[in-house]
Amino acid sequence: MTAPVPADVISRLKAVLGEGGWSEDPDRIAPKLVEWRDRWVGQTPFLALPRDTAAVAAVVGVCFEAGQAITVQGGNTGLVGGQIPQGEVLLSTERLRAIREVDGFDDALTAEAGVTLAQVHEVAAAVRRRFPLGLASEGSATVGGVVSTNAGGTQVLRYGTTRNLVLGLEAVLPNGEVWNGLKRLRKDNTGYDLKQLLIGAEGTLGVVTAASLKLFPILPSRAVALLGIASPSDAIRLLARAKETAGGAVEAFELMGRLGIDFALRNIAGTRDPLAERHPWYVLAEFEAAEEGAAEAAMERFLAQGLEAGLIADAVVAQTQAQAKALWAIRENQSPAQKPEGATWKHDIAVPVSQVPAFLEQATAAMATFAPGARIAAFGHVGDGNIHYDVLRPDGGSDAEHAARRDAGSRIVHDIVAALGGSISAEHGLGAMKTAEGARYKSATELAAQRAVRQALDPKRILNPRVLF
Repeated sequence: MTAPVPADVISRLKAVLGEGGWSEDPDRIAPKLVEWRDRWVGQTPFLALPRDTAAVAAVVGVCFEAGQAITVQGGNTGLVGGQIPQGEVLLSTERLRAIREVDGFDDALTAEAGVTLAQVHEVAAAVRRRFPLGLASEGSATVGGVVSTNAGGTQVLRYGTTRNLVLGLEAVLPNGEVWNGLKRLRKDNTGYDLKQLLIGAEGTLGVVTAASLKLFPILPSRAVALLGIASPSDAIRLLARAKETAGGAVEAFELMGRLGIDFALRNIAGTRDPLAERHPWYVLAEFEAAEEGAAEAAMERFLAQGLEAGLIADAVVAQTQAQAKALWAIRENQSPAQKPEGATWKHDIAVPVSQVPAFLEQATAAMATFAPGARIAAFGHVGDGNIHYDVLRPDGGSDAEHAARRDAGSRIVHDIVAALGGSISAEHGLGAMKTAEGARYKSATELAAQRAVRQALDPKRILNPRVLF
């Protein structure tokens, strides 16, 4: 818990924000103090609601001068607790909601930090373009949060993470100065790329207020299929075949274990079992292509080859947009479907794609020894090696007892990840949840370099002080 916010700092913040730019109302603030899974609950005496970049700069400037800590929050969809204040001033970007520019020739869209990802998709579609970053939380996840956490999503296999999709940024630095880097250039070789420092920095090096995002053509040919398979090893083999068959048309390649399907059937209304028989594992594959019918033809060839090779036990191909949406809903509801099942140790890990089967085998064997009876729900972006490995309490077991063993259990999982050359945070960030754990897997040289960068930009450590190194 940080020190109380001095009354004079609050007075100065009210003055620079003006009417409607702040709140001390507990009912107004309350929804911003709880993480959606109810794991983190915070507190703040003051909610700053700046309406533009100048107001953000004024807030940060006041706090920098006073040495007052700030927690920055976008849509409050984070999964590692970094957006939940513990006594700091809470700065929300919810009022920064303008689409500043859309350019079909430059294939760029400039949006302020509080614009939701769903709104970005709508605006891009209006000019016959797309922004290829899809998240289950896109209705509430905001541009600022997506940039600050370097969000991944389901299209990373083809388009990369947020880091690959940002052309330029505008941000308020920790001293209150505004850096305007809203360029739309594809090439700029004039020194350090400051935007890349801010992307994935989890709000520690500056408050992102706007971003120029890359747009792409809407591809007319799309094929979505769900496959029943025997093992993650078969999924890796199928991924290689998909790339050979469809080339750059492979949009997504998602892996799900059967337990996750069962949770969705039990806890998500309207979910239907996708195939007639049960299978240990499932792959959701999506191909997209510029030529009419090309994705569908590639999917047909891919499925035929997989069935002939014995890598696919059964498959269903979406015949309509509604059917494709229903198949994707099963994947997108993997996390929400777990919530009624009790306490969970959640892991957002990445390993080299070839090591996904080894990770799943080793981690599951280790959990069987450490937490007998625990239920393993594993799913994720097998195409880029990012697996969400969730360890749920035994059926009928104690939530409190399972939660009490979380840190020790996660250390076992993370040690396996590190031994396979992986990362303990693939797309969610470190936040309050994993900052201390993250330091354990970094060299002294890397930690020193990261701390030096932060010290140079935020010597008073006022921005998200409990997050990162």
